[in-house]
Amino acid sequence: MAVTIVNDQIPRGPVTTTINYYSVPKDGSAPFNYVESPPAGQPERNYSDEAFSVTLQDARGREDEFNLDKDSFQLLSNVPRSKEKDFINDDSIRRNYYPEVEQLIFDNIPNCKKVFIFDHTIRSWNPNAARPPLTRCHLDQTPASAVARVRYHLPKEAEELLEGRFRIINIWMPVNGPVVEFPLGIVSASSAKEEEYVGIKHIYPDHDGETGGVKYSDEHQWYYWSGIDCNERIMLQCFDSDAFRPGSKVVGGRAPHSAFQDPRTPKNAAHRVSIEVRALVFC
Repeated sequence: MAVTIVNDQIPRGPVTTTINYYSVPKDGSAPFNYVESPPAGQPERNYSDEAFSVTLQDARGREDEFNLDKDSFQLLSNVPRSKEKDFINDDSIRRNYYPEVEQLIFDNIPNCKKVFIFDHTIRSWNPNAARPPLTRCHLDQTPASAVARVRYHLPKEAEELLEGRFRIINIWMPVNGPVVEFPLGIVSASSAKEEEYVGIKHIYPDHDGETGGVKYSDEHQWYYWSGIDCNERIMLQCFDSDAFRPGSKVVGGRAPHSAFQDPRTPKNAAHRVSIEVRALVFC
C-alpha cells in the first residue's frame, strides 16, 4: 500500500541514475511524434532513446542560486496552497488554478505585461493514468514552435506581440507532494548548447507543432528539488526570445528536462501526481 513519505524518508543530496537522451531515426528520416494515436501502419514515433548515466545535484537549500536568465528555471517556496483541491476536473482547474498561476507569473517575472495560459497537463504513475511522467530528456518548444504558439492562440495580436520579448513558461507543481517517485530533473540552460537540440515534428489531431530532442553531453548540469511539496513551484522556461537577441544576458532560454527514476525511492512511496500549466508571457 502506497503511503505519504515523511520528511526524514525523503531521498536528498546528489543522486546518480540514468537519463534517456535523443537517438536519431535509424533510416535517417526527419523525427516525428504523434500526440494521440497514430494512423494505421505508423509508429507513435520514429526515433529512439539512449540511456546515459548522469548525476543530479539537489537544489534543496540552494534555491536562490537559480534564475530564468541563467538557468531557465526558478524555484519558488512558500506559495499559498491552491483553492483547487482535487485537480481532476479540467473546468475546475481552469476556474480555480489558472488565476493563481497567472498571478504567480506576474509576481515573479519583472516587467510582465500579459499572460496567456494555453493548456495544462496532469502526469501520474497511477494505474490507467492518461499521461505518465516523461522519462526522456526533451524540450517542450523550439524557436519555430514558440512563434507558432503565439500566432495560433493570439492571431489578432500576434505580430505586435512578437515584436517584443516573449516567453513560454511552465508552472510545475506536485498535486500529492512531497514528491519522491519520478522527480523532475532539469538541466541548467547555461550548461547546454543550441547544437545539441533537434526539432521533432509533434503531430496533434488538428495541427502540427514541434518539440525538441536533446543530444547527450557530459557537460550538462542536472538538478532536482528533493521532496518538492504542494506549497512549492518550479518555473520552467521553455522559450525566451531574448536568448536569440545579440548581446542579451539570457543564456540559452530553454531548460532541457526529464522525469527520472531515483534508485533510493522507498518501495511504499505514493505515486507521483503533478500538474504543469503552460503560459505565453509577454514582457
